[in-house]
Amino acid sequence: MMQNQFSRTQMLFGKPAINTLRGSRVAVFGIGGVGGYVVEVLARSGIGELDLIDNDIVCESNLNRQIIALQSTIGKYKVDVAAERIHDINPDCIVHRYQMFYLPANADVIDLQQFDYVVDCIDTIKAKLELIRRCNRLNVPIISCMGAANKLDQTAFRVGDLSKTQMDPLAKVLRKTLRKEGITHLKVVYSEEEPLYPIESSGNISADSNTNNTNSRRETPASNAFVPAAAGLAVGGEVVKDLISKAQTMRILPEEEDGNVLAEQAEAKARKKEERLMEIRRQRAEGKDPLEKIIIPMP
Repeated sequence: MMQNQFSRTQMLFGKPAINTLRGSRVAVFGIGGVGGYVVEVLARSGIGELDLIDNDIVCESNLNRQIIALQSTIGKYKVDVAAERIHDINPDCIVHRYQMFYLPANADVIDLQQFDYVVDCIDTIKAKLELIRRCNRLNVPIISCMGAANKLDQTAFRVGDLSKTQMDPLAKVLRKTLRKEGITHLKVVYSEEEPLYPIESSGNISADSNTNNTNSRRETPASNAFVPAAAGLAVGGEVVKDLISKAQTMRILPEEEDGNVLAEQAEAKARKKEERLMEIRRQRAEGKDPLEKIIIPMP
């Protein structure tokens, strides 16, 4: 096997699985403490196309937990910083940037049907619900991360169905609302640790994540470096494994690849991605940028 940046992963997954990831397109909503680590996993696993959706700018208070937050990135938009980091890891990854605060009023801007998987790392309930509803209606695979703030135990995260969650206030609100709408199943990453109360006030207030109303204020939640990271790594890992599992290409032996229909399908999908990449590079050479950032003002 020729050595490359994904050769160690290929040793474990097999080449058809790597082709599956290379031919996949994944959207990550929310590039913060959790979402940043999800993006890290997906980029380092060789996902061929990523869509990043976030409206925030890196600020000093992000330095304690967000992988894209550095002194050198303060003041920059998170989607721009994340895209640059992805390309520093894998220059062949196609990255789409949406500088927007995802809401029901502007959700039509993004066609969810083009994604093989959607990752919900949004911290406002109104936006989470809208994304979950749309994915459910369109039958697009989605994984949603529950609360990662005000916690100390990075080992308490579990992967499961929303209906089985406990100890998570955000999950309780989502579960109650979605059940009334007939949505009874949702894959989530959640913590079994009971949230703690901050022992000091930050002196800042932020929009209430339960209402997504800037007129309703709440105390900024406490956080640390390791809990959101653990959640993001768990979410990213599930996406990678789910994509390969759906394609049925995990651990196909090299001697089994020839004539294997599933391996051939994965190779064909990866080849189409390479063709798109070549076309993008051709257009850029002509002075056009098909991947120019999309900026959507607050509705």
